[in-house]
Amino acid sequence: MVMYDQKGSSHPLGKVILRMEAGGALLPDGSDNLMEVVGVLKSYGVVLDAYWRNLLYIADRQFLVFFPFFKYFNGKVSLPKLLDHWAHQRINYEFSEYCMKAMLWHGAAKLDAYLDSPAFAERAERAIRAKIKFNPAAGLLHRIFPDFLPEWARQSCYYSVLGQFWRVMSPMFLILSDRYDRGEIRSIPDVVAHIKDGLVEAANLPLTYAVDIRGEHYELIPAEAGLHFLMDAAVPYVEAVFFRSFPFMGTVSYNAQAGQISENQADFNYGALYADPLPIGGSGIPPTLLMQDMKQHLPKYLREYYLGSLRGEEDMRVQICVSFQKSMFCVTTAAMLGLAPYPIDTDGPDQQRANRAYLENWMDRLMHSRLPAFN
Repeated sequence: MVMYDQKGSSHPLGKVILRMEAGGALLPDGSDNLMEVVGVLKSYGVVLDAYWRNLLYIADRQFLVFFPFFKYFNGKVSLPKLLDHWAHQRINYEFSEYCMKAMLWHGAAKLDAYLDSPAFAERAERAIRAKIKFNPAAGLLHRIFPDFLPEWARQSCYYSVLGQFWRVMSPMFLILSDRYDRGEIRSIPDVVAHIKDGLVEAANLPLTYAVDIRGEHYELIPAEAGLHFLMDAAVPYVEAVFFRSFPFMGTVSYNAQAGQISENQADFNYGALYADPLPIGGSGIPPTLLMQDMKQHLPKYLREYYLGSLRGEEDMRVQICVSFQKSMFCVTTAAMLGLAPYPIDTDGPDQQRANRAYLENWMDRLMHSRLPAFN
């Protein structure tokens, strides 16, 4: 670890550390970066609004539905919607489930501790028995494989938690865009401050989850579980989706003997901050679905910016991915500053030293991300 030096840092990403200590962000400030970040977050906010509504619909209304053929319709099935769905003229909700599964697989410490507790097992069992009361086949399945349906209930909790997280983030990004249009957001640090303030304001929002079955209310995550927005949804989301995630099928070998994937789950670095934007647009790449959704909702100024590039429309998804990664470094900056041991502008030498060590630990993790390319 590099020792603290007020004048500089010998870390390979030392200039990023100094910029953050001076009130900056992981992403350099600049008019193009600002326009890209705000524009892509405007589109992302629109898409997230659809994502969170569907995740909560699945959690609330598709609980233990064994064949949820119409789970992406939010309870409104019609022939025109079916035709649009088959023609892919729709929001690609599969990507939101991909993010949910990343969180489920990597886990969230306090949420997992509750889901492993006897209290959750008892609540889940009551809801399961109510749901399968008139389904003898499901009852037999539950007796033979007693862990199967509780695991399904556990997954439903992750659907709900991610939906609740995005329900806060969506308006946060849309309000950011409105403030930019009014001239209130003039720099990348302004973007970071807006997001940081939003995260702090929502930090203690409780995470709860319940389902209604035949007129009865069954709480699966009650308020007394003590789960809250920032530490039990936002931080695990950043860890699972920004940093770790998992390799995309068809782009990385799954040959464990060849050592092409780490044996240690904690070492996975396939998240949004690390992904190569060039494969975006190819089939089988989950972020392609997100970029396609965002492409449909770009603000006019950002679309024109992309069309003015060398390839224009042909690689717009790749361009959106690059802008999106820039925006996620701004979100990561907000999270880093919010979790720092001391305020980043502290004057105390000991506190400055602790902050420097904290930032260097982050830079160690980000060395092989896309951050060096943006700096």
